[in-house]
Amino acid sequence: MTSRLPSVCILTLNWNNTSATVDLLRSCAAITYPNFRVVVIDNGSETGSLDLFTAQFPTAKLIVNGSNLGFAAGMNVGIKYALQQGSDFICLINNDTLLAPDMLDQLVSAAIHCEADLASPAIYYMNLPERIWSIGGWRSCVTLEITQCYRHLDDVNLQEPFVVDYVTACGMLLRQQCVERVGLFDERFFMYYEDMDYCLRAKALGSKIVVVPRAKMWHKVGATIGGSDSPAERYHMALSSVRFFKKHIRGQRWLIVGPYRTASALKTITRLLLKGRPDSVRAYAYGLWEGIRT
Repeated sequence: MTSRLPSVCILTLNWNNTSATVDLLRSCAAITYPNFRVVVIDNGSETGSLDLFTAQFPTAKLIVNGSNLGFAAGMNVGIKYALQQGSDFICLINNDTLLAPDMLDQLVSAAIHCEADLASPAIYYMNLPERIWSIGGWRSCVTLEITQCYRHLDDVNLQEPFVVDYVTACGMLLRQQCVERVGLFDERFFMYYEDMDYCLRAKALGSKIVVVPRAKMWHKVGATIGGSDSPAERYHMALSSVRFFKKHIRGQRWLIVGPYRTASALKTITRLLLKGRPDSVRAYAYGLWEGIRT
């Protein structure tokens, strides 16, 4: 029975956050879907933290990168491994998350039934477990900005899968054929926007992306990089945003996107100043400058 079910390779990336990854692996141990394996890709963590994975979770595959490659490049290492193993589906999961036991059952079933290439669960805040953090989004064809679906819950049936333009790589199920057609993550995105870029490329090639509300996971937002609005988070968000729009916007569309993005940056800087985060403002401004000049 198990051998007839599609095989799933769960990939998660660890970087000096052993406790969060251990919690995730314990969550994976309760998964009810019978045909899956877990792969932990370590991005150059400090020596000693990896022994815990080997000792407590001997069935999990551990791949050790020699340095911190970032999210896109680090995950690409795991994706290549999953393809080599012949996995039917590849499930990307942030290590600072917990999974509902039936999450994989729901995702795989919906992906097959809907003939979708990418599928995502409903992702909730860890500290507010009834509040949605992300259920995908729709993209403006002009500015490429994402409108998050949770802002329009009245328009969404939260029981059945629905089609979107974008899902986050915090929790993303990919068909093997989709990866072979679309390719890997663009490694110019060290962190953030790699999923926006991937979904845009996938949609351009005719891929169908769905959110599966019955599939659930919980996310400790920003735990891997010092928290939301930390200097590191703001720097990488700014840098990757500039690289994303420089990659995809051409010609006269900049007459709309340029002012829109400038206003968005000023809004972010104002918000950070009001929160008393001058360190994050400096990091954010430096990320913007790095993205513009490189």
